Amino acid sequence: MKQDLHEANRLSWNAATVAHNSHKGDQAAFFRKGGSTLFPEEARLLGDLKGLSVLHLQCNAGQDSLSIARLGAEVTGVDISDEAVDFATRLSQQSGTAALFVRSDVYDYFRDAQARGEKHDIVFCSYGTLCWLSDIAAWARGVAQMLKPGGRFVLVEFHPFALVFDPTWKFHYDYFNEAPVPEEGVGDYVAESGDGLVREGYERGVENFSNPHPSFEFTWGVGQVTTALSQAGLVIERLDEYPYANGWKPFEGMRDIGGRRVAPPEGMPRIPLMYSISARKP
Repeated sequence: MKQDLHEANRLSWNAATVAHNSHKGDQAAFFRKGGSTLFPEEARLLGDLKGLSVLHLQCNAGQDSLSIARLGAEVTGVDISDEAVDFATRLSQQSGTAALFVRSDVYDYFRDAQARGEKHDIVFCSYGTLCWLSDIAAWARGVAQMLKPGGRFVLVEFHPFALVFDPTWKFHYDYFNEAPVPEEGVGDYVAESGDGLVREGYERGVENFSNPHPSFEFTWGVGQVTTALSQAGLVIERLDEYPYANGWKPFEGMRDIGGRRVAPPEGMPRIPLMYSISARKP
């Protein structure tokens, strides 16, 4: 694991989270009115959550965590960003939706949770999480150790094949890259996607955001992810790919196909933009 790069990413996410939340309006009121930020794909994979314990890894500012809690689960959200966890804790209190949020690198959380014997019915993560992990095998082992026997792991993620393109659809990144990818910092993808990532009341908020802290990403192919989970002892029950992305508009000409799903430009051959995994611990 590359702790120095994780620390750089923590600082970058602290800055970006402020910009992201500036576009989302009164989120506490949204939840008090019964709102949810879950897309149908993850809601379907998660299933009936009443009375279950859910560990939400890399939970960001807590909106999906609280949406899960509203379905009857006991939720613990973990994120490396101080700003994200502080915001999530306030949002939980202001919305009246109970959840516990912990500021921690996921690898540190696995170590500490194992020491206290913590286990959950479901471990969940989604949308732009795997690219921040510097050791996919250690992550998969941590996921497995957090699950009770019979517990499930659910992942919905942007497809690594789509991430080989630059914003103009030109091949730019190496799918099989093995080195950390330095970036100028976590960008304001919420502003770039407009109302695609905001359920209601999109606001202009912070404009022309420029992150003062660089970030570092890591490349994990679908084969590497599924192999790591399998070698950690999980049984993969479903692997699905989707020719659209939920909410995120990273490339030129992306078009809305309904339900806040976005697809490549008309006439372009379909490619996988997302995938999901459902796995179980024997």
